[in-house]
Amino acid sequence: MSRRYFGTDGIRGTVGEPPITPDFMLRLGHAVGRVLKAQEARPTVLIGKDTRISGYMLESALEAGFASAGVDVLLTGPLPTPGVAYLTRALRLNLGVVISASHNPFGDNGIKFFSAQGAKLSDSWEQAVEAALEEAPQWVDSGGLGKARRLDDAQGRYVEFCKSTVAADFTLKGLKLVVDGAHGAAYVVAPSVFHELGAEVVAIGCSPDGLNINDGFGATHPEALVRAVGEHQADYGVALDGDADRLQIVDADGRLYDGDELLYLMVAERLARGHRIAGVVGTLMTNLGVEQALKRRGVAFVRAKVGDRYVLEELLARGWQLGGEGSGHLIALDCHTTGDGLISALQVLQAAVRSGRTLAQLLDGVTLFPQVLINVRLRPGQDWKTNTALADAQHSALAELGQRGRLLIRPSGTEPLLRVMVEADDADLAERCAQRLAEVVRQG
Repeated sequence: MSRRYFGTDGIRGTVGEPPITPDFMLRLGHAVGRVLKAQEARPTVLIGKDTRISGYMLESALEAGFASAGVDVLLTGPLPTPGVAYLTRALRLNLGVVISASHNPFGDNGIKFFSAQGAKLSDSWEQAVEAALEEAPQWVDSGGLGKARRLDDAQGRYVEFCKSTVAADFTLKGLKLVVDGAHGAAYVVAPSVFHELGAEVVAIGCSPDGLNINDGFGATHPEALVRAVGEHQADYGVALDGDADRLQIVDADGRLYDGDELLYLMVAERLARGHRIAGVVGTLMTNLGVEQALKRRGVAFVRAKVGDRYVLEELLARGWQLGGEGSGHLIALDCHTTGDGLISALQVLQAAVRSGRTLAQLLDGVTLFPQVLINVRLRPGQDWKTNTALADAQHSALAELGQRGRLLIRPSGTEPLLRVMVEADDADLAERCAQRLAEVVRQG
């Protein structure tokens, strides 16, 4: 069964356009509630959100939909996506719901769901919800309506959980950190976590107004972090995205570390502690240099499809614990059930503090291949898959790259974009091939 509403990461789109409308959200809440009630007579769900102004509207509509199906609701207010996953599991609830469009601009929004175990839900569950959306509603009577209440200590609970994922004697005392919350869901909890572990914290991107999420700040705009680290002479900078499930880190020299490098550092820190790492999961986009560095250390590496849900699925299937994407979505299943920007940042900083070395020193010997990524906006109805000129250009690029690199062309799962990636041992070669392919897409 094909999915009509669910994409690679829940349901996402432009606010005011289907399906990100209040009437659909009421229907969605009702449909999800009916699916939940097939397993339990009186389910309870947790709803968290980021700081977009549309979150108020969508939250109210979902709450009404759940209540109409006889489902109780707990509301957290602004809370990172992984915080919702944690609290759903910790409070033994039936479902976690996040209202967020992650790194997208404020005019977009979306819905993500987490299971009672704090994990992403299966395709079959999403298909059951889509089937329920096609059915006529079955309103419960007044006596069976769900209730809603606020969970006032949600942020504090999550802060304590993040701190619990590092060693009890771990401290950030003596370090000055710039923390960029992207004017998003972590604007309160992120500075608190690092401050309570002893760091001197300079907070930027922590003044949301409902319209400025991801606007010039956060993991998708790391130039603000680089600038602030230099201005404040900080040791490190940590930038999260709008829902705080991805991160970027900057050091005192202004060097930016992407998710591939941070994943390697998380692996190296565990190896230094004597842990056995059976294997690591990356994606089709993971830099070849990191794969080679892991294999030199005897760590197996496999690639999943792009998207943290696919990384997680591969980890669970293999019984491994560490995986991630170059975009900064990192998963450490020995710490949490899902990707968490704050927890990943703590794992990386723990590696530096325990070793007494800088991140650059810890990455000595890891040589990244030059990688060029170009996002080409697709016109409505543009079918890139049947573009014969693009197929010919791909064949030509592969011949030119030979054994020196690779290429990947894939659609975005959240935006009308085609992502063209070329990786090679020579930066000019990668740039030349990527630009040529992108231009063919634009002309098509």
